[in-house]
Formats: sequence, structure tokens, C-alpha cells
Amino acid sequence: MESCKGREGDEVKCVWVHGPIIVGAGPSGLAVAACLSHHGLPYVILERTDCITSLWQHRTYDRLKLHLPKHFCQLPFMPFPHHFPKYPSKNQFISYLHSYASRFNIRPRFNQSVQTAHFDPASQFWVVRTNDFQYISPWLVVATGENADPVIPSILGIDNFHGPILHTSVYKSGSHYKNKRVLVVGCGNSGMEVSLDLCRHNASPYIVARNTVHVLPREMFGFSTFGIAMALLKWLPIKLVDKLVLVLARLMLGDTARYGVRRPKTGPIELKLITGKTPVLDVGQVAQIRSGNIKVMEGVKEITRNGAKFMDGQEKEFSAIILATGYKSNVPTWLKSRECFTEDGMPKTAFPMGWKGENGLYTVGFTRRGLLGTASDAVKIGEDIAEQWKSVKDKSYRNSHMILLKST
Repeated sequence: MESCKGREGDEVKCVWVHGPIIVGAGPSGLAVAACLSHHGLPYVILERTDCITSLWQHRTYDRLKLHLPKHFCQLPFMPFPHHFPKYPSKNQFISYLHSYASRFNIRPRFNQSVQTAHFDPASQFWVVRTNDFQYISPWLVVATGENADPVIPSILGIDNFHGPILHTSVYKSGSHYKNKRVLVVGCGNSGMEVSLDLCRHNASPYIVARNTVHVLPREMFGFSTFGIAMALLKWLPIKLVDKLVLVLARLMLGDTARYGVRRPKTGPIELKLITGKTPVLDVGQVAQIRSGNIKVMEGVKEITRNGAKFMDGQEKEFSAIILATGYKSNVPTWLKSRECFTEDGMPKTAFPMGWKGENGLYTVGFTRRGLLGTASDAVKIGEDIAEQWKSVKDKSYRNSHMILLKST
């Protein structure tokens, strides 16, 4: 480590990294780190918080479980423990990630919030600036994922509301809302599950379903709906698979449009692959909607001091508002060389080739295909960098940087 000049001319501590720089110590960053270790490659992993997988540890509600069976969610080279249930809980998944980091000796540099990252054409290196260091490497792996920061919508009058307004990233349990009427804005998996959690704590949730959404049973005939769809796709065209899934969903759940939850015209699997919009997997929400315990509202026109006015002319009072409005990529806030990314911070190249950019840039966690896509991309990244590593002829240079990394 030595001092050097930053882009603004100030003196910063420089760390020369011969292996890749990985930004983010969530499941995506851990998966890439394990794949690099598998090939015997060094790396530095930078994490803005003080722990691994901070989104899962600090920004998820208590009742959260994996939406898909565990074998679809495991990271490379390490399956879930056999004694874990089919759908592991939040705490079980976090323990799995800690075990994963321990097994592959993954030690991120914590409290290293990346301020900027850019590719220097003259030196052919990536320069990554954090709050107190400047890291330099031939490779940069963007592992912050598509769910880095919460989306806070702009709703007319929301600043006038007298009660608490919180995003699902800080919601923990419905125990604080017993016997209260709560407005949940958003009808994706988070909005639906938070509404169900509120019901189970004797609250009265009203969920806003402004947009269309597919609701599917989590399981059909004892098998994962996702697993059934993936198996059928090996033999049948996607549109036919969607028709079959929707016929079965209607038989099991009824016509959700009768309760205010309208389906998109595009089928659930095709819509997921094209836009990344995930269908809601029902674990009891539809029954609560059918019984009236969860009330579906068409859309919010305006937030008032005591509640909300809706598009259909109704006006209701609420004790709290929960924003189940999802997350977004934070890549545009720090990556200056964004030729490979859209304005929304997603790779311009679609899956399955979006994992590799130009000039040693890689992305993982942006497939919109969950942990299965993350694991697939992490393996490809590890193999690709390993091939390049073999071409490095100056072995003394390689070893000197391995020593340097251990001493910083």
C-alpha cells in the first residue's frame, strides 16, 4: 500500500490489486469470491456496511422465506444443509451465507463504500475510490445487484400524512399494528406478504393494486410451480407453458380479477423473462383477500393527513402507510464507465450474456432470475478470469500482489 493522487488531486491510500475488485458482499459477491477461490485466484471484496449480506440481515421482514425451493437458491460449490426445510427462513438463509463465507475464507473489507469507479484507458486499469482508499485492478466485478436501494415513490400529498410511513426495507413485523388500519402500496411479493403478516397480527391491511400482477400457487400437486414450469420449458414453447400454468392457477385460486387483482396479458413466465417482473407466489394471501381480511384498492389518487383518496372515489383513514415499492440498482451513482449499463443501472446485454462487459468489467446479480441466475453468472465469471490469469507471465508480479493484499 502506498499514497497516490486521487482524481480530485487529494492524496489517498492506494491498494494495487492483481486479482479482481468485487463491489458488494451480498450473495452475488460471495458467489463470485468463492468461484475465484475455486480457481486459486486472489481478490478484494468491498462492502459498504459492516457485515455480509446486509440486505438480508437488516432490510427484510421477520416472516420472510425463500420463495423457491432451496435447490434453486444455493450458491456454487455448497448446497444447503439437508436438515433445512424446503423453503428456508430468513435466518436459515443468513446462517447458510455465513457458513458459505467461512468455508471459502471470504473476508470482505467492510465499511468501504464505493464513491466512484472508472476505467483508465491509459493504464488499462480500473480505479475504485472508497471513502478512504483507492483500489486499482485489471478487473472489476459489479456485485451490488438489482436490489441495492429501496424505491421511494412520489405520491401526491404524502408529506401531509400524520402517521408513520415506512418502506418494506425497514418493516419487521405486524405486531406493531394490531387493530390498526394500514395502507400497503404495492402488490408484488413483498406487498402481498406484508399484508398477510399484518392479517396474522390482527391488523386491517388495504393493498393498492394499481398495476396488473400474476398470482400463482407456490406449489401445485406438491411440487414447486417454478420447478414445474422449468421442467415443461424443456419440452414445450413458453406460451403453451404459460397457458397451462394459468389454467391450473385459476383452478386452484379462482379468478383473482374478481377480487381486484388483474392479470397481465403476457403470461407469467414470459413476462418474468422479458421484464424481470416476478409473479406473486401465494402462501395464503388469496384466501385472506377472498375473505375480505385483505382489501384490494385500485390506486391512490392522493394521500391526506389522515389517510388516502382512491381512484374510484373512496376515501379511507389509516394509521400507517407501508411502501412495498421494491428496490433498484445503485450502479449509476458510482460507476462512471457505464457503457455496458442502462440509465436504470441494469446491463444493456440481456441474459445469458449480460455477465461480461468490456475492459475487464463483469456483473453478477442482475439477471432478474434470482439466486439461480446469480450462481450461473458467478461460475462463468470465475472461469473467464481464470483463463486470463493463466496468461499473466510475470509471476513475480502476481506473487508480490498476493503478499501486498495480505498485509493491508
